[in-house]
Amino acid sequence: MNALVLSSGGLDSTTCLALAVKKFSAANVAALCVSYGQRHEKELDAARNVAKFYNVPLYRLDAAEIFKHSDSALLKTSNAALEKNSYAEQLKNTPRIATYVPFRNGLMISMAAAFADSLFRQEVELYIGVHSDDAAGHAYADCSAQFVAAMSAAVRIGTYEKIHIVAPFLCQTKAEVVKVGLELGVPYELTWSCYEGGDFPCGKCATCIDRARAFELNGVDDPAGGFKDV
Repeated sequence: MNALVLSSGGLDSTTCLALAVKKFSAANVAALCVSYGQRHEKELDAARNVAKFYNVPLYRLDAAEIFKHSDSALLKTSNAALEKNSYAEQLKNTPRIATYVPFRNGLMISMAAAFADSLFRQEVELYIGVHSDDAAGHAYADCSAQFVAAMSAAVRIGTYEKIHIVAPFLCQTKAEVVKVGLELGVPYELTWSCYEGGDFPCGKCATCIDRARAFELNGVDDPAGGFKDV
């Protein structure tokens, strides 16, 4: 059996990669990143650095054309402003947060399943890094347990039982993800979570807030360093 890890270069997917390499060894694992028109290339650079660290091949697919009409604040083609507060605060004022990208996880899982089915002859475990904090309050509907269960069934059926989605942190918090990663020696200094690009994370967007809190709850400093002055 092989493993394909859907990698964003962020904390969660990198921890998934560590788990996959531990289970299957690097020789049987590959990583896949998706360029979807995101605001910056920083996370794709991080995905490359992480793949190099684990000595696994990294493949890249382009889905930017699909989202070019979206007004998601995560896209460089959008004029929407990034909110500088937590998901919980944002959801007090809107049913859909500004950084939601239309059906992004559904599309990426489908692309990854098709790619894995083509790349490997044997059965494949497809790792995705969704966790409960992203699904909380319906912030990202495509991170919910119901969504993952539905996609898992569709992928399994559509690939003749060859591709199996693995979401190891589906019912865990980001702090619990970090706990696992610290035990595995994950190189979090190579990862990037901030919605902004640049040399340092902004420290104020929702994903920066969640990341900082996750390390704080584990009683350690973020090895990626501090925030830029804002």
